[in-house]
Amino acid sequence: MTNILDIATVQAFLLVAELQSFTRAAEVLGTTQAAVSLKLQRLEATLGKRLVERSPRAVRLTADGSAFVAHARALMDAHERALSAPAVLTQHLTLGISDHAAGGELVPLLERLHASSSQLVLSVTIGFSRELLDAYDRGELDAVVVRQEGSRRGGEKLTEDEFGWFASSRFAWRGGEPLRLAVLAPPCGVRATALRALEKAGTAWKEAFVGGGVAAVVAAALAGLAVAPLARRIAPAALRDIGPAHGLPQLGRSKVMLHSKVSEPAKLAALRTLAATFRSVAKSA
Repeated sequence: MTNILDIATVQAFLLVAELQSFTRAAEVLGTTQAAVSLKLQRLEATLGKRLVERSPRAVRLTADGSAFVAHARALMDAHERALSAPAVLTQHLTLGISDHAAGGELVPLLERLHASSSQLVLSVTIGFSRELLDAYDRGELDAVVVRQEGSRRGGEKLTEDEFGWFASSRFAWRGGEPLRLAVLAPPCGVRATALRALEKAGTAWKEAFVGGGVAAVVAAALAGLAVAPLARRIAPAALRDIGPAHGLPQLGRSKVMLHSKVSEPAKLAALRTLAATFRSVAKSA
């Protein structure tokens, strides 16, 4: 009897391979870790090969598993094309992401959202958490990934960031001089937190650079112009936290939350992919 590959099982394998976690794959599929593990066992039995090495701390592909990834993706691509008939309706997912929350997760996030459905059109807005939440409350965005704002309740926690004062090795700050800052313009919540901390500590400061986005703020810090308050997760390796060495006040931690009001299955599946990808990449950062 000829062995037959099950599409759902192959999809589960690819998610485990990409996210390196049975738990994260289960989140995307809306099922349990045990169910995903069973699918992988059945796939291995069908192929007669061990695809995944399991351990309490890590999930790694075997040589056969790595070789099977390309075949699995080709199968899923063919399956997606077969379903892409004119009758399939295109859906739009409007997503807002806080600039200070959009780190290394953004590229794999967009890749996996696209891979989850070729019929899903993404509209992504990068901006301030407060403004994105206002747009979300007005019904202009389906979902937002933002930093927790004040007493706002609800939402799903994706990760929790620790902040620091990041500067390049070329940055010099002499005692008695105001601390030169690279920040976003108001109403950036990270900016407000940093300024409150400095004022409470009695540390003089001045704006040396005001950026229209975190990428510009990071560039200013890399150029040695100023120090930037950033989450460790998104700070480039070329920057170092100078806070402890200079006695700067601690900036604490901040939760990154997902707020959503979608109910359509395709959009819900995309948001499960978003949450699992964000947690997976943030954990490895």
